[in-house]
Amino acid sequence: MKKIVEYRKLLNVDKTVALKDLKTIYRNAMKESHPDKFQGDEAGLLEAEQKSKEIIEAYHFLVSINPETIKNGLPEFNETIANSTITDYKYENIRLSINFSNGSAYEFISVPKAVYIKMVNAESPSRFAKRHIFNAYPYRKVSNQE
Repeated sequence: MKKIVEYRKLLNVDKTVALKDLKTIYRNAMKESHPDKFQGDEAGLLEAEQKSKEIIEAYHFLVSINPETIKNGLPEFNETIANSTITDYKYENIRLSINFSNGSAYEFISVPKAVYIKMVNAESPSRFAKRHIFNAYPYRKVSNQE
């Protein structure tokens, strides 16, 4: 959740921002920090490049967890968790990435390490995840390899 707060602060938005507004805010932020504005100023150019990368990362992350994006992807998410098995999972920095047999991959954010350990030690990690993770933590789709 710390990363989400940092991204929202960087773009100066709250959690209820609409996708349309988020896009406008992103474009304006990129105009202000675009590296092309700093030609001839090496220090300014390097700083602008770094700031632009941060803005792009924040925008894409916030779009992926936006309520509108989640709502639009909910049927696919529900289909995936109901009918696909977990093929792989990875836990890193309170983020649990889960790959499914249909080629989809989702990242669950702010999953405590204790919950992850319980999942790993469960008789059926898939059943544990269905009961305790899938609908309990914020998530975002990270890929679809089909």
